[in-house]
Amino acid sequence: MHVPDAHSPRVFIVITTFNRAAHLQDLLDSIDTLDPAPSGVVVVDNASTDGTADVLAARETRVPVLVHRLPVNAGGSGGFAAGVSRALGEGAEWLWLMDDDVVVLPDALASFGPWMARYSCIHGRRYDHAGEPFFWQHLLDEFLGVHLPVRGDVFARSPVFHTNVGCFEGMLVAAEVVREIGLPDARFFLNGDDLTYGWLISRRYPVAYVDAFVLRKTRAQRQVDLGVRHLNDSSDLSRFCGMRNRGYLARYLRLHGRFHPVGFGLGTALSAGKELVRLVAVERSLSGVPSLWRGWRAARVILRDAGWQPEPPLTAAAGTARPTGGTR
Repeated sequence: MHVPDAHSPRVFIVITTFNRAAHLQDLLDSIDTLDPAPSGVVVVDNASTDGTADVLAARETRVPVLVHRLPVNAGGSGGFAAGVSRALGEGAEWLWLMDDDVVVLPDALASFGPWMARYSCIHGRRYDHAGEPFFWQHLLDEFLGVHLPVRGDVFARSPVFHTNVGCFEGMLVAAEVVREIGLPDARFFLNGDDLTYGWLISRRYPVAYVDAFVLRKTRAQRQVDLGVRHLNDSSDLSRFCGMRNRGYLARYLRLHGRFHPVGFGLGTALSAGKELVRLVAVERSLSGVPSLWRGWRAARVILRDAGWQPEPPLTAAAGTARPTGGTR
């Protein structure tokens, strides 16, 4: 059992970025305001074609920034797998994972400090683009294979809410836990990779959502609050991956003896229905329906794949060996 070490930990921030040079600039500027400061930052450039390389080349910061350039876009999951591997190789004891369209609050690591002595996987709260609290409080229903929102104030009676899902827009996780669980599964590309990774961690350790604001979203998104569900805008790629990746989630549920075929089938229908509502209510279009259909068909292929294997745990040596292609 891993015991977290909160005494002068080596925290590395791991960022995955793709064609968002301006957002990345804002994020890196905000990291320079952190007190205490992290030990380092790993930026995974997912084969960006905008000014990202120029932004990174021009950085002069008090926090070391290591650039890990990938030859092709490996998606969010592939980017985080590469970045986590690189950070482990640099001696990280904790890894703070985040997308490129947020900024960190100056006291974020100080806010995490008290919780790092108790938990090995922690999520702080976020503000949205308008400065309002961002809704992120879910639990994975294993029968349906669907993460469901938890309504109400989850911090009304306690400053910590225990969940069984993760989010790569702010997950802080101990290195030893990553070595035990393995790297994020790059096959997801995007959508559902962090949820599944958090669930895998929750099988062995508590996953905490704490009442401390640590991030603010900088990218505006169209959204609608339906009362029972909060929906943001999406993309055809995200819709395809969301449906396809239910195949990967099913394989992991099956691996751990938590797969219920009837319930999961119902959950797949509910997931497709949610995406149809998103298309109508948020995006005012049905042009994304073919992407949902293609994703569902791809999930069926994954479910029938006799050679499928999960991501393996990492040994100390393996933690530094995957993936390659990075530069300082």
